[in-house]
Amino acid sequence: MNILNKILVPGIQIMPRGLVRIFANKYIAGDKLSDAVETVKVLNSKKLMATMDVLGESITERDEAVRSKDENLEVLEALSINKLNCNLSIKLTMLGLNIDYDLCLRLVREILDKANKHNIFVRIDMEDSSVTDLTIKIFETVRKEYDNVGIVIQAYLKRSEKDILKLSESKVNFRICKGIYVEPEEIAFKDADDIRKNFLKILRLAFERKAYCGIATHDEYLIKESVIMIKEMGLKTDEYEFQMLLGVRENLRDEATVKGHRMRVYVPFGKRWYEYSIRRFKENPNMAGQVLKSIFSAGKIDKDSIGDSVN
Repeated sequence: MNILNKILVPGIQIMPRGLVRIFANKYIAGDKLSDAVETVKVLNSKKLMATMDVLGESITERDEAVRSKDENLEVLEALSINKLNCNLSIKLTMLGLNIDYDLCLRLVREILDKANKHNIFVRIDMEDSSVTDLTIKIFETVRKEYDNVGIVIQAYLKRSEKDILKLSESKVNFRICKGIYVEPEEIAFKDADDIRKNFLKILRLAFERKAYCGIATHDEYLIKESVIMIKEMGLKTDEYEFQMLLGVRENLRDEATVKGHRMRVYVPFGKRWYEYSIRRFKENPNMAGQVLKSIFSAGKIDKDSIGDSVN
């Protein structure tokens, strides 16, 4: 089935945008900030927290990076005005990381400064391994200046245990996810069980070092084992949270909330929805098969195969 899904990816890419949008609508709040605001309002009414993500990455022009920064500042303003229980997630390549490190650092500081004034937390998303070191470098730099910033650790990377140890020398806020980018075997676990084992290993390590963790997964096994770990360690409900993507495994999401766990939903929006969707298909070919199944079965989706990265 995985081979078939990989074959289907090129087919998804040549589909009319309108047809792809049928699938994307469930997982993307919309084109405009107002769409995302309304989505978060609904989530908040269900006692769910959220984090907004302006879609876009791998910016190649300085002006575009600055415009992306401005878009994120508009999000912060909207979150404050509407008094939403919502964080902001940012990708550094959208803010010029691949163009100019100092430019990116300056733009991140502008975002964090405004977020700090509005008492809003900002998560620096982790992208592919080509920018892992630079992403951590920027995080470590701004973390010395701002308390309202966290970072993502991907369990499928073999380096993640060392990153947890290094970054948690002082209290830090992690999102821990499996990871979705295609990486070489030399640096990444490929076996699903190995990734699960490492996920739980680094989660425990982070908790032992008093880190706050966003447990970002749609994997029932990992959720179950995380809950067991939380109980064993005697953690309070304000010392961790679960996180899931918008539109994915909503029944499981709601079940965790009913049981008293805090849940945050990742809410992507923006005009770059098509590029985001195609990237997700390429990085997780299983999604391609589910797109076609959903299109030809009145939108019914096998949620167990959607993927597992809030990232």
